[in-house]
Amino acid sequence: MKTLAVALLITALAALPAAAAAPPRPGTPAPTFKLKTVDGKPLALEQYKGKPVYLDFFASWCAPCRDETPGIIKLSKQYAKKGLVVIGLDDQEISDRATGFRDDFKIKFPVGIADQKTLDSYGVIALPVHVFIDRKGIIKTYRLGEMSYDEIETAIKGIL
Repeated sequence: MKTLAVALLITALAALPAAAAAPPRPGTPAPTFKLKTVDGKPLALEQYKGKPVYLDFFASWCAPCRDETPGIIKLSKQYAKKGLVVIGLDDQEISDRATGFRDDFKIKFPVGIADQKTLDSYGVIALPVHVFIDRKGIIKTYRLGEMSYDEIETAIKGIL
């Protein structure tokens, strides 16, 4: 009887959803991902190997995300000549919402829909989340929560 109880307990625990993974730490390699853009095109971190990458996790309903977006767009244009790649990763919203967000703000950088695996690998438990990855694929800055324009620019300069 004890063996059956233990087996049932193990089975029940295995069926529970996994808790979100701890966020990656600065100094560690950035977790890879393969997603689709809101336009259905492939989007993989590996596409940008050798380039500094800024990942901006957001959602259309997130007020701080909306507040930050104009500054992120400005900085993406300003530092594009130095090789900066900005990628917007929407938190599992339907494509129409993510596309609407992109279109409302006239975002020119890639916008993808992050799946649960990607959100977990980056420790996304709230929004926004900012991840700054250097040319070697190493996370230099990880930030959960809103960042000011100056903080974002400083983090960008740290990966160029």
